[in-house]
Amino acid sequence: MRTASVTRTTAETRIDVEINLDGTGIYDNQTGVGFFDHMLDQLSRHSLIDMTIRAKGDYHIDDHHTVEDTGIALGQALSQALGDKTGIRRYAACLLPMDDALVRAALDLSARPYLVWSVEMPTQKIGAFDTELVREFFQALATHGGITLHVDLIHGINSHHIAEATFKAVARALREAVETDPRKADAVPSTKGAL
Repeated sequence: MRTASVTRTTAETRIDVEINLDGTGIYDNQTGVGFFDHMLDQLSRHSLIDMTIRAKGDYHIDDHHTVEDTGIALGQALSQALGDKTGIRRYAACLLPMDDALVRAALDLSARPYLVWSVEMPTQKIGAFDTELVREFFQALATHGGITLHVDLIHGINSHHIAEATFKAVARALREAVETDPRKADAVPSTKGAL
């Protein structure tokens, strides 16, 4: 089983993450940040990665540390669950529509973290959630998951739709990239022989 369990504890947060890459998209995410939980649920459901996340943060300051540290812990868990990456497809992309929003996500599970982010939110808030935290989450996920990640907003006027389409697009790309390639299930997908 390609599973991982990560606990990250700092003076600001405590994050517990459990994932199963070969799951069915079962989720139980409780971070104390309602909209973020909704986005993590989408990430799990559409990637088919089972996720259980518990977070406690310094909410009296804001949600920044909780969201960022969840991204760090989830990225570490992905990296741990992938192991040496033998047999994975490695690359994937998704063009995902959601009402007015159209988002493209492309990624490489390369162990070379890099985020290219071209997503502008029309509002600063979705309810009580700071929209700039969407980027912060994906920056942390890419950095600690060793992911080259490109995310582009092609169309969109509603911040909720844009954020949700972003999480779903990344999820669908992750779903494909972590899958075992039946034509090369015994090899690391690199001419270097390692990722």
